[in-house]
Amino acid sequence: METMKLAVLGLGEVGRCFAAHLTERGFELQLQAPRPNAAALALATQKGLALHRGPGAWLGAVDWVLSCVTGAQALGVAQSTFPHLQPGATYCDFTTATRQVKQEAADQAAALGIRYVDVAIMGAVSLGGFVTPMLASGTGAEALAGWMDGAGARLQVMSGAAAGDAVALKMLRSVFTKGLEALSVEVTMAAQQQGLLVPLLEQLRDVDETPLRTFMAMLVSTHVVHAGRRLREVQDARQALLQQGLPSAVLPGVEGRFAYTAERLAVDPLPQVQPTMEQALQWLLAHPMPT
Repeated sequence: METMKLAVLGLGEVGRCFAAHLTERGFELQLQAPRPNAAALALATQKGLALHRGPGAWLGAVDWVLSCVTGAQALGVAQSTFPHLQPGATYCDFTTATRQVKQEAADQAAALGIRYVDVAIMGAVSLGGFVTPMLASGTGAEALAGWMDGAGARLQVMSGAAAGDAVALKMLRSVFTKGLEALSVEVTMAAQQQGLLVPLLEQLRDVDETPLRTFMAMLVSTHVVHAGRRLREVQDARQALLQQGLPSAVLPGVEGRFAYTAERLAVDPLPQVQPTMEQALQWLLAHPMPT
């Protein structure tokens, strides 16, 4: 069986991790970094890998390209790489580039007969290494999972999804988790200061025991009914934190969201008394907050 030929572009933490692991698994690798640091140079020397400073004819023999550069560099690196690849090669973008950038790169790749995979790394490679969970979409996602999983990766394929969907889902997840993180920091600080942390966690048991998707659907579907009343509760909560000497960075944004919904509901209320999540989202998307 012919050895699979890979190229790793970018030798930061992700690129070095992938290169070291895949070399140990017997893959044939070449590396590219315009300004390799000491760690990259050491890796190339220790593993006996060719280290190129830029794209060139050497890419014509490569089956799979793993782009591990920064998000800001992603499109430029892809555009400089595509002309050197043979039709049928696969370009895998592991960067944090935006959905629009990955869609543009995928379109350009397709015009040249090159498969393109959008891969979103869903954790910290510094902690998880090669087994850090990953999410993939695009024309070559299934094929990538076929050999990456065999090499020990944890890669989930978004079946039927286009390039850009994986990184978009990562960003949406980040909005949720980072927002929840900030809110958790503020509420636990306030509870701890008042000696109420344990009782607070006990009072949140109903949230803990409700499936997340059920809880989110309830919040969204009732938001478009009770935003006005809840706005006043948000204002009271914000004032309570101020009285504790803990001004909130999160609640002003929450207050703005509730205030805008309440304002629009006064002009254009939903016809449904108890809307579903889908009906609520349809109304919310028809009334987006101004930029």
